[in-house]
Amino acid sequence: MIIIPKVLDRDLLESEGLSQTEYSVLMNLSEQPGRSMRMSELADVVWISVSGLTRVVERLARQGLVERVRAETDGRGQLAVLTAAGFARLEKAYPAHLASVRKHVMDHLANIDLAAFTDAVAQIAEAEKGPPVRRIPPASRAVPPGAGR
Repeated sequence: MIIIPKVLDRDLLESEGLSQTEYSVLMNLSEQPGRSMRMSELADVVWISVSGLTRVVERLARQGLVERVRAETDGRGQLAVLTAAGFARLEKAYPAHLASVRKHVMDHLANIDLAAFTDAVAQIAEAEKGPPVRRIPPASRAVPPGAGR
């Protein structure tokens, strides 16, 4: 069980009214050229399904923090674009989130070899790269007739 994200999520919700996922969407968009990303790419870096991201982006759009626009390059893709209000909200939330990360994570790492820890975590993260695991419909998992019986 992973406790840290729940604590960080709770602190962020209580102090800023943003979930960890919403904060992550705003943060990732803020770091991109034009403060925008394709929805599918954003879902991968936030580690959420595309449908889950759609719901998060819709919530943020209702608050005026993000806009969804059609991609100019192919007309089919959708982009999430951080608004000025979204960037301001991120800037407001950043100090509280940083304080929470410091309290619940960094303060517990004071007496360890941070270089070795960073390297180990980077190796773990590297193994986890890629899109989220998708559920395979039961029919797709069925053994073809005559195979393996």
